[in-house]
Parts: sequence; C-alpha cells; structure tokens
Amino acid sequence: MSDTVPDVPEAPGNDGVPSARRSLTVVYNPVKVDDVDAAKQLVADAAARHGWGEPRWTPTTAEETGEKQGREAVEAGADVVASLGGDGTVRAVASALVGTDSALGLLPGGTGNLLARNLGLPIDSLEDAVETMLSGSDRRIDVGLVRTGDSLTEIGADGTAGAGGRADDPAEGRREGEEVFLVMTGLGLDGEVMAGTNEKVKAVIGWVAYVLAAMRKIFGRGFSVSVAATGGPGESDRPGDRIGRHARTVVIGNCGTLQGGIELMPEARLDDGVLDSVVVAPKGFFGWLSVFADVATRHRSGHKRLDRLRGREFTVLAKEPVETEIDGDPIGERRALAVRVLPDSLVVRVG
Repeated sequence: MSDTVPDVPEAPGNDGVPSARRSLTVVYNPVKVDDVDAAKQLVADAAARHGWGEPRWTPTTAEETGEKQGREAVEAGADVVASLGGDGTVRAVASALVGTDSALGLLPGGTGNLLARNLGLPIDSLEDAVETMLSGSDRRIDVGLVRTGDSLTEIGADGTAGAGGRADDPAEGRREGEEVFLVMTGLGLDGEVMAGTNEKVKAVIGWVAYVLAAMRKIFGRGFSVSVAATGGPGESDRPGDRIGRHARTVVIGNCGTLQGGIELMPEARLDDGVLDSVVVAPKGFFGWLSVFADVATRHRSGHKRLDRLRGREFTVLAKEPVETEIDGDPIGERRALAVRVLPDSLVVRVG
C-alpha cells in the first residue's frame, strides 16, 4: 500500500480554472441575526460544498460597526468579506474594501438590503444569498463619496465641483473626511424619514415603517437649496448644471431602486461612472400627486418641479440646516454636501 497522500482537487475560480481555496470572513451585526449558530452552520456547510476554506466570523459592536472588522479581514487576506446585517453594516464593511481586491458579499439581515435589491441578489433567503455569494462571480461597481458640513468652505467645495478638485479626475481615492455611500445620500424629507422611523415598529413591519414616517413628514415646509452638478455624460469644458429651488428633498444616488421596487432614478447604474440626483419641489397635495405619478410611470407623467441631474460631482447648499442621511443612516442636520463618484472602486460578489 502506498503512503502517498492523493491530491485534493482545488476549488474552481471565477472562470472555472482551479485555484487555491478561497477565504471568507463574515462581519455580522448580532442585533440583526436571530440565530447566529444556525447562520454559522449554514455558511460553513455551503463553503465546504463549494470548496472554500472554513469561514471566519467577527461581530460588530456599538463602537465598531464594521469598517475596522472589514479592514482587519482584508489585512488577513480574505478573498471575500461578507456583511450580515442592515444597510449600515453593509456600508461600514464596504468602506474598508474600497480600493482593494477583496470582494464584498451581501447576506440579508436588515430591513432595506438596498444594494442587494439593486444588484438583483436574494434578499428574502439567507440560504439563497450564501449560495449566490459562494458560487457567483466578482463585479466591480462605483461608490459615492460625501463630505458634509455647514458651508461650502467647510466641505472644501467652490460651488461648482463637489468635494473640491477637478471633475475630470474622478479616480482619485477617498479623501479625509469623506464618507462612503453605496446607494444614496441626501437631505430633506429622506433625512427626516430616516431620523423619524421608529426602530421597534420597523422590526415588526419592515420597510412599511418608512412609509408611515413619510406620511407624518411629507407636507413639511421645505427649504431653499442650490444643487450644482459637473462632469455629466458628454460634458467636456462646459461648467455643468445648476438649479435653485424651494425643495422638499434632494437625493443623490449611485443606484435608483428603493424598497417596494420604487424606481426613484431609473437611469442610475452602479457601474456607469456617474451619479444621479433628483430634486423634489412639489407644492401641496396635488403637487405630490404629480410627483407620485411621475415615479410610478417611470417619468412618463411628470411634474415640472421634479428636477434631475447627472454628474461625477455635486455640490448641495441649503439656506438652513436640514436633516441628512447617508445610505439610510440619519446623521443630523447639515447645510452643505460635497458628493463625488469613485468609479469601479468596489468588488462585489454577484450571481
């Protein structure tokens, strides 16, 4: 009998070519996971079937919400760092992966799962999401970067190019003070809704809690705001687009689908190198009806006070401080936003 140990087949890579066993780290929010032991067993069994190494698990805390854990996973050589939690956990983990070759895995654990929705990934079944992550492929997408403050000077913008710098140099990496967003950032009604949603109610009825919060806030008085976009599709040396409105909300997005399949910005794409924005400025009940009709009909029936801009950089300046959110996380009242896109900077596991 030979003492030679038979070779163990290596796990196939993305293109079916044998490669070393891939490594996975799961960063999870204990508050969002009902049965951690069951989730660990499910992931371990799937990893074994697909030829991956034994997954590592690391929890978030109130102080460290995922970015530190994600950074440590990258330094340890993880091929995929999966987020298991809400949209806040996804954003924190992704912030650590921007500019690296480690891929973000998306496992549903919260209410929104907005990035997964926009990528067409499973959001109702952890088992399906794990299978997609382990058997899928890598895709590069854009991320948004936002700096917030109370003046254009504070955010380092000159009023025409968000976050300072040139709109024709979008590949520059993340700068100090910039926050990553994957889906949307904005101020006004969306910020008020996020700040006003009851977490206990959301835990019971899911994303409908946002609708209830919106109904309480929708007829607020609004605010005066200026929005400037530069580096839009086809732009060269022209100064870009600028609008001034008494608006109810301003949203800038990397992708455009909300909960319930609502397409707020149907032209938005995660890998087109630009961001999309919408400035909503209805007047009264009938103004809102027109806005809802515009969104519901994919903009075949519009309202003249709903403006859309596209660009690589944005500057938003409100006359007064307004509730602001980043990927659904309320961050308090701000007057100024400087927003820009960082193209092809994040690797995501997709089906």
